[in-house]
Amino acid sequence: MRRLFPVTDQTPADAPDQRDREWSLDELAEAYAYPDERPWLRANMVSSLDGAAQHEGRSEPISSATDMRIFGTLRALADVVIVGAETVRLEGYRPARARDAFAERRAAAGQGPVPAIAVVSASLKLDFSLPLFSRPLVPTLLLTGAAAPPDRVREAEEAGAEVVIAGDGPAVEPERAVRALAERGLTRQLTEGGPRLLGQLVAAGVLDELCLTVSPLMTAGDAQRIAGGPSLAVPSRFALASLLEEEGFLFTRYRRV
Repeated sequence: MRRLFPVTDQTPADAPDQRDREWSLDELAEAYAYPDERPWLRANMVSSLDGAAQHEGRSEPISSATDMRIFGTLRALADVVIVGAETVRLEGYRPARARDAFAERRAAAGQGPVPAIAVVSASLKLDFSLPLFSRPLVPTLLLTGAAAPPDRVREAEEAGAEVVIAGDGPAVEPERAVRALAERGLTRQLTEGGPRLLGQLVAAGVLDELCLTVSPLMTAGDAQRIAGGPSLAVPSRFALASLLEEEGFLFTRYRRV
């Protein structure tokens, strides 16, 4: 992997981050370190050349080994991973696992062994016997609205999940979700989608950063884009913060202007 941006005239072509080589996890962690600003919500998504966020319902077929290393690094840096209920169902989400390579870094940052997983769901129609709820290292959070079905709230809490109300109706309000998590000390926030959730976060203006892997594949078909939902009245502008490349995969990082 090599860094394509940012570069300066003073950066020699044979500098370590300019060579096509495998980066260490420490180098990736430095490259993707959270800014001092808190809270900070970043998204991590992958897209094919023709705009597909998935192939046959899953993101893995358009990913790569390095993309998964970055995926793991972003998780290891986060306090909380926010994910939509449909993505939990489709991708077979499991609890975050502790990784020795990041243990010292997390301890120095005052973080627990793993990020919490926060599932966004209005209906709470989830299988609470899954490992995500039954065997996490830290309790799984459920972000929902005040009008969530009481029986499902009770079942979730009995399964060990922590229900967080972030909306007056059945739906979750993105601003309140970000604030509620920050109030729990979970300020380094990461969302992994899916597209509908990402669209809601963008529309609400709460997404600070997008880490987008552009895969050198074409899928055709009618797969979703990385962000769904209604079009914005005014497109939200982001600026390129960094660009890495390996074997045709582009690992981009954009920050909201």
